[in-house]
Amino acid sequence: MSVVGHSPPPFFKRGVAPLARLAIFVSLCLFLLVVDLRFRTLDMLRATIATLIYPLQQLAYRPVEFASGAGEYFSSLTTLQAENAELRDRELSTANRLMRQEHLELENRRLRELLGMRERQPTQGQVADLLYAARDPFSRRVIIDKGMQNDIVTGQVVVDDVGVVGQVTRVFPLISEVTLLTDKNQAIPVQVQRSGLRAVLAGAGAGQMELRFLAANAEVEVGDILVTSGLDGVYLPGLPVARIVKIDRDAAYTFARILCQPLAGVERNGQVLVLAPREMPAAQPEDQSNNDTPGKGRKVKRGQAAH
Repeated sequence: MSVVGHSPPPFFKRGVAPLARLAIFVSLCLFLLVVDLRFRTLDMLRATIATLIYPLQQLAYRPVEFASGAGEYFSSLTTLQAENAELRDRELSTANRLMRQEHLELENRRLRELLGMRERQPTQGQVADLLYAARDPFSRRVIIDKGMQNDIVTGQVVVDDVGVVGQVTRVFPLISEVTLLTDKNQAIPVQVQRSGLRAVLAGAGAGQMELRFLAANAEVEVGDILVTSGLDGVYLPGLPVARIVKIDRDAAYTFARILCQPLAGVERNGQVLVLAPREMPAAQPEDQSNNDTPGKGRKVKRGQAAH
């Protein structure tokens, strides 16, 4: 029952229609976007909000960072333990090898003393960097950054940490040219480490070498190591050179075809060691009495010749 002049309150308060409200808010958003894009009016507001919520962001990121750090810690701890065990095993192996090496050197020294042989003089050398390869595509030559000013001379041996790389063939004031073992014009006297058989190893190109002038029934096998024999007076004896990788024995030919692979990084080195020239033992002076041959330096008289 209504009082005069008053209407009953409605059950649902109706305002602006939802569609109209949506249109108003969309228009307001578009207006703010255009104003912000045009006049950059909300940059300060965004910077202020970002500054205020930065501590909350860091606090929320802490659990994730902690979990990630814990995982990396345990992973690195496992890796370090594995590397530690590997280094410990390697150290034991190296120590065993060093002890054996010292024992072999001591035994070798005693044998040389018993046989009355002189000790090999240790050679010196200097490290050189490879600058570039020679421009000739048919040769295997490289250029190093040492020359006459570093006392480099023609014929010096070039090695790496494994074996012989080549030989210095041309010297300039600042650089030098090294002919690699795989060059077709390069040859080196070697011997088979296992049997002591001597031969000549020549370059075959394409990163390979060939052991020449060995009979088809020569005592060589695949896998044999070739070392320098030192008979040429240039290379020190015992330097590792190559490994035999293939042997073709044909009864129709007198010599076997033996292909070898260089042990040293002939085609891939960045640094090499140039050994000092080999010092040959001084030649013994010849006996002057041998030079005084009968009749030498004497003139035969005509009267004596008639008799």
